[in-house]
Formats: sequence, C-alpha cells, structure tokens
Amino acid sequence: LVQLKESGGGSVQAGESLRLSCETSGDNNSVNQMAWFRQGPGKEREGVAGIYIHKPSTYYTDSVKGRFTISIDSAKNTVYLQMDNLKPEDTAMYYCAASRNGGSWSFAAFYNYWGQGTQVTVSS
Repeated sequence: LVQLKESGGGSVQAGESLRLSCETSGDNNSVNQMAWFRQGPGKEREGVAGIYIHKPSTYYTDSVKGRFTISIDSAKNTVYLQMDNLKPEDTAMYYCAASRNGGSWSFAAFYNYWGQGTQVTVSS
C-alpha cells in the first residue's frame, strides 16, 4: 500500500504562484508513475501533469504547459507541482495520484492510490 498526503493549496490572486506537495509513504518502490489531477466545480477530473519514476519524462495538459512544473525529490519521497501565473480557471481541488502500472499518464483509471486533495482557489 502507498499513502499520499497533499499540501500547499490556498487562495491566491491571478498571476501568483503556489507549490503543491505530495508526500508518499508505504511501499514507494512499487510506484512507477505519479500525477496531479484536478476537479473544478461542475467539471470532470482531469490530468494536469504526470511523471514517470524510472525515466525523466514529464507530461502536461495543454492548458498548463509553460506555467506548471512537476518534479520529484526522491530523498524526501515527495512530488511537487509548481504552479506559476495562476489563472481563475485553475481553481479546483487538486489530487495527487500514484500508479504501480505503466500507461497513459492522464488516464485516472490507471492510478491505484489517491490523496485526499488540496483546494486551490484563484481570484481575478
């Protein structure tokens, strides 16, 4: 089993930055890929950014390319999502997810473990 704990959400103005953290614990060696998803009010959950543990590949949904950066600090068992130039449409609950499998990074069904979420609110 793997446990995920997110932190770092909050309320900011458009154009500001936030860094989300996802600390993992448990059987971390079983994890092959991790991702951040978000779900805004009245919207479906969508993949925001993904990263493969064993190869330095990162992936982003088009709407956040150039503004968000996903990274891993293996020594701290933590995955980060640096979010710059935030926009009101980024407002959502953000979830960290981990997968034992390989597959399309943005496909939620591939992920075995999920955090409880952290709220990000961006006002104009």
